[in-house]
Amino acid sequence: MTIPKFQKIIWEYYRANKRSFPWRRTRDPYKILVSEIMLQQTQALRVVPRYISFLKKFPTTKVLASAPLADVLREWQGLGYNRRAIFLKKCAETIERDFAGKFPKDFKTICTLPGIGPATAGDLMIFAWNMPVPVIETNVRSVFIHFFFSEKAAQKIVDPNKKVTDKEILPLVERSMDHENPREWYAALFDYGVYLKKTLPNPSRKSAHHVRQTKFAGSLRQKRATILRLILEKARTEKEIQNATQYESEIISEVLAGLLKEGFISQEKTKGKKGKSGLFVPA
Repeated sequence: MTIPKFQKIIWEYYRANKRSFPWRRTRDPYKILVSEIMLQQTQALRVVPRYISFLKKFPTTKVLASAPLADVLREWQGLGYNRRAIFLKKCAETIERDFAGKFPKDFKTICTLPGIGPATAGDLMIFAWNMPVPVIETNVRSVFIHFFFSEKAAQKIVDPNKKVTDKEILPLVERSMDHENPREWYAALFDYGVYLKKTLPNPSRKSAHHVRQTKFAGSLRQKRATILRLILEKARTEKEIQNATQYESEIISEVLAGLLKEGFISQEKTKGKKGKSGLFVPA
């Protein structure tokens, strides 16, 4: 597989099958950041209505930065991985406090913002400012592994146990980059990656960086989400949470301790007939 042939395949597929999303129709770095954080752990079609709703309530970094965390978490409900909402709010606060409401355009500086790693920083530079930054994320990995590291691509027997590293992929990402239009090029790579996952066994499984997502139903993650949702509805005691969920008391205590430590909730002391008991409230 040559780079020109690879580029031709990706562009032809994209021109015939490109997807349309609201975040692809904006150049506002804040709106793009919201989409990037939401898309980290959630499928694009599920993100669309939540993205629209979130931006309607928090249209700018200034509005998000000044909003109560409880309101942000309530709006985030249903997306999962609630830490992302906290990171997004902290990021807005940092932008307002340290950068006068303007996003920095320097890669290293963007990576210092709360919850933003290299892939998110690169995507922000690409989609907000059309800067040619090499980015590797799950869809990009899938595409390059499929075309350059599969048995068919190598035209020989490939060790099924050998994992492909990002270090091996990076030179190919850089060589195939469209420097004039990186925004469209990465959109094309993302769309082709989604196509591959729908039609073939996920090529990313051959990646050394692939992490298999754990099952949500019945997991501690699900219990955390349920308990947080109950507290966001109204302040509750540990006993009230147990009555509402029927979870084991040890699990509830563990979850509450984690939510307190991570800043999702706080605890108020109330005095009842049987002495003092903790009332858990949104942070």
